[in-house]
Amino acid sequence: MTRLAHGLVIGKFYPPHAGHVHLVRTALARCERVTVQVLASTSESIPAALRAEWLRAEVPGARVVHGLDDAPVDYADPHAWDEHVKVMRSLLDPDDPPVDAVLTSDRYGVELARRFDATWVQVDPDRRHLPVSGSAVRADPAAHWWALPAPVRSWYVRRVVVLGAESTGSTTLATDLAAHLGLDPVLEFGREWSEVRPGGLAAPWHTAEFDLVAREQARREDDGAAVSPVPLLVCDTDVLATTLWHERYVGHRSPTVEALAAARRPDLYVLTGDEIPFVQDGLRDGEHVRHAMQDRFREVLAATGPRLDDPADVVHHLGPAELPTPDGARPGVPWFEVRGDRASRLDQALAAVGPLLTTPRHVADPLPQAGTDAF
Repeated sequence: MTRLAHGLVIGKFYPPHAGHVHLVRTALARCERVTVQVLASTSESIPAALRAEWLRAEVPGARVVHGLDDAPVDYADPHAWDEHVKVMRSLLDPDDPPVDAVLTSDRYGVELARRFDATWVQVDPDRRHLPVSGSAVRADPAAHWWALPAPVRSWYVRRVVVLGAESTGSTTLATDLAAHLGLDPVLEFGREWSEVRPGGLAAPWHTAEFDLVAREQARREDDGAAVSPVPLLVCDTDVLATTLWHERYVGHRSPTVEALAAARRPDLYVLTGDEIPFVQDGLRDGEHVRHAMQDRFREVLAATGPRLDDPADVVHHLGPAELPTPDGARPGVPWFEVRGDRASRLDQALAAVGPLLTTPRHVADPLPQAGTDAF
């Protein structure tokens, strides 16, 4: 089979899925060069640059670019076609050979290929080989989890962080919650570091150590999200908690750790109460600082987002409420504090986690389509 010189693959990739990856890999097998164009509208809520980044990770042999395309989507309107193709041509590299192949699954590829004076290559007609679409993923990502590349799964995963002062049962609750859901929790790296750090617990603490702990905690979280079998991750602490332990042990705030924490926002914080007896395990400061640290946790969480009077109230923070406001402000992270015995704490956590697990992460609707029966 003669290889074509330059294949073009276009789409919203909102989000990328196995069908898209198969389409691009087919293009790479058939063409000397492949350009993939992520054409996004201002109505969509997953940034085009992020979608392009996800695709580059999956199909490194292709040139993946992104651009803004707010033209009406009407396959029967020649003027709409003119506007779309104008955007596509603007994203082509002038040093590349002319496009001589257009690869699509849907039949609009006939017209797109005609406008580029190229050959149309249809891949997986009617999605018989890979029955998945972007609209289906957006409606129910869990049902199409098999079709999502790792970075897309990581984005869709809802993250629940259990945290609290020393000896408040946060590790116990995180472990119980994950086990109840059939998951592995993301374990706390800071404790592991405390056990092996040079000089032991008596040595002075340094900001560089907390930078290390924060980065490793973030890495573990991201790795866990990418391989989670469901769109949920349970974390025993996170980088926000690391900022507070830096305050405690170094004596002042850390701009670097706080910057990393600000860039990583979970879907829910569960604060474990300090009403239970203190247990010294050889690594903890002691009862004399526990309640003050717990108050600091409450203070920071209150600045991060709304406190829930009832764990089930998390439903009011899902759906469109998850999207940034028109001025770009991000919604706060809801949180609540669990108290009581071990079983009661698990029940309280499950009351909030249940809606998180069953409600897909909200994404804004793309532009409506018209003229889909034109081909």
